[in-house]
Amino acid sequence: MTRYAMVMDQRRCIGCQSCTVACRTWNELPLDILYNPVVGEGVVGEFPHVHQTFTPLICMHCDNPPCTICCPCKASQQDEDGIVWVESEKCMACKACVNSCPYGARDVSALDAPLHSYVRKCNFCKDRVREGELPYCVATCHQKARIFGDLDDPNSDVSKLVNGLNTNRIFPELGTDPQVYYIPDLGGVKL
Repeated sequence: MTRYAMVMDQRRCIGCQSCTVACRTWNELPLDILYNPVVGEGVVGEFPHVHQTFTPLICMHCDNPPCTICCPCKASQQDEDGIVWVESEKCMACKACVNSCPYGARDVSALDAPLHSYVRKCNFCKDRVREGELPYCVATCHQKARIFGDLDDPNSDVSKLVNGLNTNRIFPELGTDPQVYYIPDLGGVKL
């Protein structure tokens, strides 16, 4: 069975925001919504030996997503391949799922007010993925810091990285079983 996951290689991420721009463009997001922020963790060290670490953030596409359980109108859903998404036509923008997400990966656009407001979030570009393409943020990452694939396929790059390297996940203690893994940097980007 397919179970999609993403690996963020912090050894390679330079904080260029290409993924953020690509995501915004592909999903035609309003200006007040970001699915893909990249957070800089500050400069460390003393000149001339300084470095900086970047952490790309997205929906964690949890195996046990609290957002789907609490949705009163069943707009927040999880497919068999693990992709968590929102059916905008069903969503009433009550923000129950927004409040249940420990990763802050969901929001409602204030710019949608005159139209139908609904919760928005990363959906791993499921339209592209199901056509055999990569999520747009992965395809756009020129540093190859984002790796996407089937975690259940032992020959996939994602499976090899998760099972072969030291990877971390954000808030694993919450029991959500996030499917976004991080390869921690080993000294950061040299500035």
